[in-house]
Order: sequence, then structure tokens, then C-alpha cells
Amino acid sequence: MAHRLGSGEAGRQPAGEPAAHPVGQSPVGQSPAAHPVGQSPVGQSPAARAHPGVRQAPGWTDETGRAAPPRVAGRPQDRRGGGISGSIRFLAFLVITAAIVLVGLLTVARPAINGLVLAVAGDNPGAWGIGFVADIVRDDLGEVLTEPASDDPASVTFAVESGESASRIAARLEEAGLVRDARAFLFAAVERDATSSFEAGQHLLRRNMTPDQVVTALQEVWDPSVVLPVRPGIRLEQVTALLQSRPPEIASLQLDAADFYGLVTEPPTSLLADYPWLDLPEGGTLEGYLAGGSYRLLPDATAEELVRQMLDRWYAEVGPERLQVAKERGLSFREVLVLASIVQREAALESEMAKIAGVYQNRLDKGMLLQADPTVIYGVDAVELGQQPIGAWPQYSFWNIPPSPMAEVQLPAELDGYQTYQQHGLPPGPLATPTVAAIDAALEPDQAKGYLYFVAIPNGDGKHDFSRTYEQHLAKLKKYGYIK
Repeated sequence: MAHRLGSGEAGRQPAGEPAAHPVGQSPVGQSPAAHPVGQSPVGQSPAARAHPGVRQAPGWTDETGRAAPPRVAGRPQDRRGGGISGSIRFLAFLVITAAIVLVGLLTVARPAINGLVLAVAGDNPGAWGIGFVADIVRDDLGEVLTEPASDDPASVTFAVESGESASRIAARLEEAGLVRDARAFLFAAVERDATSSFEAGQHLLRRNMTPDQVVTALQEVWDPSVVLPVRPGIRLEQVTALLQSRPPEIASLQLDAADFYGLVTEPPTSLLADYPWLDLPEGGTLEGYLAGGSYRLLPDATAEELVRQMLDRWYAEVGPERLQVAKERGLSFREVLVLASIVQREAALESEMAKIAGVYQNRLDKGMLLQADPTVIYGVDAVELGQQPIGAWPQYSFWNIPPSPMAEVQLPAELDGYQTYQQHGLPPGPLATPTVAAIDAALEPDQAKGYLYFVAIPNGDGKHDFSRTYEQHLAKLKKYGYIK
């Protein structure tokens, strides 16, 4: 129990003690004159009273007139609230009180103190090496310090520039979604004394890495990734054949070709849900939507990881603006892709793509047969590939002109729409994934001169000769030696 100054033991007169007297006043109300100078009451000298070992003479009384208890030689008189034991108790009281106050201050002021430390430490990551500062930062980060930013196992390329600071790297990692909080990466680096050991160059990271794993990955120059080259304008079966063939440059890739083909020909709902811009009919494949280019993959990359990378790149290259243009023209984007894929297979030069697209668009507008060779070849290849196991596809020769005239080729009912020498309109699906240039040509075909025919110029470096009428076209076929 706490005591107020002047109350309790510290302020109470102990029993048996002489009362304090005003200066110049003697006990029992006697005046100084009652006792000669140097003489004590009852004839006892001051020297005798001052010595603790001298017993008091009988007859000594206190101010009340009661006999005072005799002093025992060698035993100090008990003075509660005074002496050594009282001082120790008082000091202990002060220490305990100070501790209680300190704990209270720390409890109440802790958020403010932590906030101040975090604010200062945020600008000075070097201070995170101090024990109590590290504890405060660790508590503030919580699960962000040990959990990945995402459960997505996809791999991404992250470049570290020469001389780039750890703080800048941490900020860019957060911007890229590779860590949830830049401080988590920086804290892990400080704890491992790795802030100055990040290697400049390209690093392959997975989105589901923890901050500590990212620190490890950025310290390694070794890159185990595989670069998969996918040529633009090729069909799904050609990509599958490439994966199946396992050339030396992708020999370490563990991805199963059959898994890839199953995903792209029968995409699951879970995949389609992540790409709402896909314009697929019931039972449609991903033909036309898998962008060409080089893909960096880890050896253990899955088929779905590759498919998602190809879809992501397609959308990044094509963009929502082109999807909007098709909508404004009253076309489904799938129709645009079908026409663009025909242009892709016909045109050797980008400069001619819009003109070739104009030829086909003019024929569609007039209700004419497209008579596009690539559509018939696509159907013939589909029939042949369906009769072979995937393991044999690397040896198959794609896009070869059939021996019989195009107009006479017969396709099964499920592929009959690709026989554009016999069926009107666009075929039911794209022939391959067209480039952006071919897509732009299909969106803005050059129909100005009304061309309805074209023929490749032999040894013409990919150029074509265009005609408005069938008579003009026949004359050019004779001119270039196609007919006699």
C-alpha cells in the first residue's frame, strides 16, 4: 500500500521515543534553567547518556512521567521507519514503483514507440541489424515475411542492373508482384547479410517464391531455364511436334507434349475462366490464340504454364484496342483471326498483307468462294495427323500442297468447312496463330482497287500480282507459267 508523506510509519512517532521539543525547551516542560549547563536529568552526565553501552539510571522518566524502559547494552533501540532496514525497504519500494511506472509507460506508449522505430528504420535498413529494431520490424511484417506473394507457380524473368541498390531491387520486386512487401525482401537480405551480393543480369523467378527464396535466386548467376522457340504462324500440331521432338536446345524440358495438346484442343473451364476475352465457340480450340516467340521455361515447367504464357503474350501483343475495332465493325474477333490466319499463310511480305486481306474480303462481300489454298491444306494435314500418334508428328511434313487439284480434295464432314473451293464463307476456325501485322490487315483490308485474284510471281522475292477480273487472272497465270 502506498503512503502519503506524513502518514503511516514514516510519519508516526515510535513508542518509547522522546518527543521532539522546540529549540531551548527541556523535557517535562522544564526550562533550561532547571538544569545547569552540562548536567543531565537525575544527575546523569551527558557523556553517560550518549554512550549506548551505559544503562540508564533508575528513575528516568519520559515526558508523560512514565518510566522509560532501560536500554540494554549492545542492542540498538528499535526505530521503525528509521535505520538501515527501513532505508532498504524504502529503496525497494522506490524500485518497485519505478518498475510499475516503466512497464505502464511501455505498454501504453508501445505503439507510438514502434511506429517511431519503424519510421526511422524504414529509411535506414542498415538499422534492421540491431536486435530490438529487427524484432519490431519482424513483428510488423508478420506472415508477409515468410509467405509467397502468390500461389501461382508461373516463372517470370527479373533483371538486376549493375550497381543497383537492394532497396531499389526490393521496390521493383513489389511492383512486379514477386513480393507482397518490399520490406520483406529487404529484411530477409539484411538478416542474411546479402544486401550487396545480388548478381547483375537476368534471373528466372517463380511467383510463388518466398522473400527468402527470392534473395537466394538473385544471388545466383546460374540460369537453368530452357528457351523454347515457337515460330509465328504455325498450327497447334506443329508446336506439339516441337515439344515431342525434344531438340538439344530444349532437351531438359520435362513438359509432356500430349498434355500440351490436350490442353489446347480441349481447354478446361478453369483455364478459360482466367481469359474472358477468348472468343471460343462450344468445343473450340485455342488455335489462333497462342502467340509465337521465344519462351523461357524452367525444366520442370508444366504444359499449363506454357499455355498461359502463350495466351498472356498474345493478349499483350494484340491488346484490347483491336478487340474493340472488331466489335465496331460488327465482327467477332474469331472471324478476324480466321481471315488473318489465311493472310498469314498466303503473304510472304507484310507490305502485301492488307492487299491480300482485301482480296478475300471483296470475295466475301460478293458472296464468292474464297478458294484459299491454305484452308484446304489445313484440312488435309488434320486428316493425316489424326491417323498418326503424337510420337510420329515430328517427322510429319506440314503445309504441303496435295497432289490432286484443290477444288477436288474431299474432306470429312467435321473438316468440310475448310474446303473453301466448295464451301462459301470463312472456315470454322483459324489455321494458326497469325501475327499482329496479319491481324491488322484483316481489321483494315485494302479493298480500294477491288482486287479479286492474286498470283505469286516466280522468283519475285515473295511478291504477288493482283487482278480485278478472272480474265486478267488467267492471263497472268499464263504469263508466269502456271498454265499453258
